[in-house]
Amino acid sequence: MKPVNPIKIKKGMKVSELVEGMSKMGFGAGKIAKASDIMTKMFEDKECKVFLGVAGAMVPAGMKQIILDMLDNVDVFVTTGANLTHDLMESIGEKHYLGDEGADDKKLNKEGIDRIYNIYLKNTVYEKLEDFFEKNFKEFQKCVSIKEFLWKIGELAPSECILKKCWKKKVPIFCPGIADSGIGLMIWGRIAAGKGKTQVDVFSDMNEIIDVAWTAKKSGIIYVGGGLPKNFIQQSLQFSKGATYGIQITTDTPQPGGSSGAPLKEGISWGKMNPNAEFVDVFCDATIALPLIYGAVKK
Repeated sequence: MKPVNPIKIKKGMKVSELVEGMSKMGFGAGKIAKASDIMTKMFEDKECKVFLGVAGAMVPAGMKQIILDMLDNVDVFVTTGANLTHDLMESIGEKHYLGDEGADDKKLNKEGIDRIYNIYLKNTVYEKLEDFFEKNFKEFQKCVSIKEFLWKIGELAPSECILKKCWKKKVPIFCPGIADSGIGLMIWGRIAAGKGKTQVDVFSDMNEIIDVAWTAKKSGIIYVGGGLPKNFIQQSLQFSKGATYGIQITTDTPQPGGSSGAPLKEGISWGKMNPNAEFVDVFCDATIALPLIYGAVKK
């Protein structure tokens, strides 16, 4: 047994020093420190292919830059259409604003303001998205997979964003639920207006992500939230030896049986997590946990 060592906060201490102090604590603090240690190992392991899955409204909440930085150490990125829609919104010059979760939503609706908990955005941003997709629709019609489609958006995006970085660095970016998003609505709108159809094969991305998992000597997984991005990665790991490293940040519980609350340990029964893997479940708001975990890794 190791004794608990009460943390001492010092003026001007670094994030890495704070997290190191948390490593000698119990409860959630120790989990954050363990996650930082595991993330360091998977990033430094040259044989490890890192899979990052991001659910939830991370871009609107202000987590975009952390995701951008993490992509330097990621081999496969899976996220929701919502995150990519909001990423593209910022690329075309729009912003998200701090608001109030207790606001009068009827009033916000009349004012053309959309609310995501305590984050606001102007509903007019969708008009700019319409212009972007109308202008570039012929280019998108040439794409044959969701990954290729997302890379094309990144190539055409006006300024730096997650989509553009994935295109530049050729990081495979997958979004199996792309239709369930503002981007999906924009493409549907062009099709419904008789502009033509797309050639995107929604199943073809499975070939690539399974191939990465199958050929990897080791794999590491980072799940921010859970849901569809987590499951898309998890099912590919069934065609591997199981993940060697694992980090999950979630606020969901396992009792309802959903993927977002399922502990990583459960993946051992499916062959998705190696029985000898190093892994940790961090039960915390990702906007609190991930900056601490990654901040200690980046130093």
